[in-house]
Amino acid sequence: MDSLLAYQLLRILSLTLLLSSFSRISKSSEFCDAGTGFGDSGCVVSSKSASKLLIKGGTVVNAHHQEIADVYVEDGIIVAVKPNIKVGDDVTVLDATGKFVMPGGIDPHTHLAMEFMGTETIDDFFSGQAAALAGGTTMHIDFVIPVKGSLSKGFEAYKDKAKKSCIDYGFHMAITKWDENVSREMEIMVKEKGINSFKFFLAYKGALMINDELLLEGLKKCKSLGALAMVHAENGDAVFEGQKRMIELGITGPEGHALSRPPVLEGEATARAIRLASFVNTPLYVVHVMSIDAMEEIAKARKSGQRVIGEPVVSGLVLDDSGLWDPDFINAAKYVMSPPIRALGHDKALQAALSTGNLQLVGTDHCAFNSTQKAFGIDDFRKIPNGVNGIEERMHLVWDTMVESGQISVTDYVRITSTECARIFNMYPRKGAILAGSDADIIILNPNSSFQITARSHHSRSDTNVFEGRKGKGKVEVTIAGGKIVWENDELKAVPGSGKYIEMQPFSYLFNGIDKVDAKYLSSLQAPVQRSKAAS
Repeated sequence: MDSLLAYQLLRILSLTLLLSSFSRISKSSEFCDAGTGFGDSGCVVSSKSASKLLIKGGTVVNAHHQEIADVYVEDGIIVAVKPNIKVGDDVTVLDATGKFVMPGGIDPHTHLAMEFMGTETIDDFFSGQAAALAGGTTMHIDFVIPVKGSLSKGFEAYKDKAKKSCIDYGFHMAITKWDENVSREMEIMVKEKGINSFKFFLAYKGALMINDELLLEGLKKCKSLGALAMVHAENGDAVFEGQKRMIELGITGPEGHALSRPPVLEGEATARAIRLASFVNTPLYVVHVMSIDAMEEIAKARKSGQRVIGEPVVSGLVLDDSGLWDPDFINAAKYVMSPPIRALGHDKALQAALSTGNLQLVGTDHCAFNSTQKAFGIDDFRKIPNGVNGIEERMHLVWDTMVESGQISVTDYVRITSTECARIFNMYPRKGAILAGSDADIIILNPNSSFQITARSHHSRSDTNVFEGRKGKGKVEVTIAGGKIVWENDELKAVPGSGKYIEMQPFSYLFNGIDKVDAKYLSSLQAPVQRSKAAS
């Protein structure tokens, strides 16, 4: 190893130790200890974690309507939404005058405590969820990775990981192989375990990637179960070739990651998955849409009437790929994710697609690794663990980027950060709404307050942040999860074990009318043709 590489590694290790020490000191007072590495502080639960809350005078925003009203909460459930609610002295009252009262965010795409590329994501189900609360997200859906191909073993492993949860959560399930056991287990996951979506990786050759034959089998099984098929859309074979090409050219740094998997490969895989889903006639959800190429395929399919959902992630909406060319490896490597953050211009196009409805909701793909983990690939970009942060930053950045700029309305904001996710995964109106009977997962957002993002102040365990230094307007001042105030006055009181697993039922609205389309197709075939046999 030459002296430059040795210096970079030494710098990475020193910085990690320094920031780790700072993190333990600064955050220990904010978390209820659960053996999670944040110090030895005991649980300090605010007296405002009462079972009765009244939020007064705010503008209550749902995806379809906004009004000035009070919101009364009891035992974790919204009881009433109307003006001038009168309550007794035993009720905690929050004044939301001049602020927006909205459903807590639902992040449809996270990877907590995920084993990947020889390591494990730095945020577990407590630290990642605590970060979510500080950013106004009150539920997320994580991806279960099968254990040696077993869905059931994977599910049990993730349920164990999630025991320390401090917010509600659900699961998607990845499918990484195909046989009769997998097919049977998919049925068990849907009918007994509350999973209604399955993810297929068209990338990560030799690890998670599946071929078209497996994808077709999976699409057919998803359709029969009323489960939503999801795809990571990149052409894995071509990416593998692109990686070899970069190495042959002597390009081994983080920039090689983006160069090896250009937008055309995302567009190709997106188009292929869309066409195969059309062939089977089942809905499709394309995760982390990062490029114009992929977005245009989704828009074209939706225009034709096909049921395709496109999910951009916040990093793709607000960043460009220039960071990957940073001469400092630490700074460059933190931006490595797949599909890659794209060149300037893709971000604006994705924003426009979100504002016009061609893309439907925003996730994060929160899959955080620290500098030491990213340094696994200091000599070879193929070994840099893929993933960035976002679970804490999403709600603020989407508000600043989309609402403050005038690209979407406040009701649209609720739709793309909460309600549409709840509808797609069949949790609405329990989740994603400020309505009587809904869960009391609520945020109070001050549009006149400001935020700034730094690794020193965020609540993730990572020592870096891809949104470092970013400032904006619109701050979540209060987060209420399960009827309890867990974020107020920049103070976080996350209680491990308070989060619940949310079972999600199959056959969401995306499946409405699928049987009629099938019937129409069969009646249009004019086949088989009855032919008389020729005489011998």
